[in-house]
Amino acid sequence: MTFRSSLVVGLVLFAGASLGASPATAQNIVAHRGASYDAPENTVAAMKLAFEQGADGVEADFYLTSDGQIVCCHDKDTQRTAGVKHVIVETPLAELRKLDVGAWKGEKYRGERLPTFAEIAATIPAGKKFIIELKTGPEIVAPLKQELAKTDLKDEQILIICFNEQTVAECKKTLPNLKCHWLTGYKQDEKTGEWTPTLEDVVATLERSHADGLGTQGEMKQVDAEFIEDLCDQGHCEFHVWTIDDPQVARYYQKLQPWGITTNRPGFLREQLNLKPAKVPAAAVK
Repeated sequence: MTFRSSLVVGLVLFAGASLGASPATAQNIVAHRGASYDAPENTVAAMKLAFEQGADGVEADFYLTSDGQIVCCHDKDTQRTAGVKHVIVETPLAELRKLDVGAWKGEKYRGERLPTFAEIAATIPAGKKFIIELKTGPEIVAPLKQELAKTDLKDEQILIICFNEQTVAECKKTLPNLKCHWLTGYKQDEKTGEWTPTLEDVVATLERSHADGLGTQGEMKQVDAEFIEDLCDQGHCEFHVWTIDDPQVARYYQKLQPWGITTNRPGFLREQLNLKPAKVPAAAVK
């Protein structure tokens, strides 16, 4: 069933059938902003390269422009990737499209443009995952619903992720058939050594937002086997971990059976973890 058809029939997915595998068995390698170690992040080129390298899915970041269009960019402005500062929420799409967001990564990528949501969605091959990170508040959810309805992506291909609790809650209200993970990092108090958020904080946020799972920073001093076990004991077993390029750290989390491991180097990490499903031929990448 496509996302478009699910809007019509209102199919409710069972948790165990989501995203093609249960949390206990899935080992998805997700390309962080595409194959961003090798290609300019959050570009069409980076997404295509990720699938050529054997990624199971791609993660991409999205903002709303001043004229209500969804574009792919990690930062609030374009200074780092384009060399020209335009605040995305204050700039119309037409102006943003004039920018070159590829040349900073090498001459071969000169001319890469800031992509729209539709352009990124079009790179997702059948059976592969599309991890959509929303960088704004809940106002992006309604436009996202409209954009998804234009695609042929299946519900189980899509995972929405966000640090904003209110945005997660709005996603679960507006797009109930889709999975959504709440994202969090961690900070340690220099004086007390205590980490925030605590496990209790994480569980409370997951329950308030009705998130389907946790997208956790790969901070081994806080998120260890005991943390994941305790999280699961409280009814929240589904999680993915970011952003892991170190094979040793990836092996540690692999043993904890995450839904996925997000990395800047999907091909390299897959080889290091001895995960060798068939690569998607370049011709199959849209």
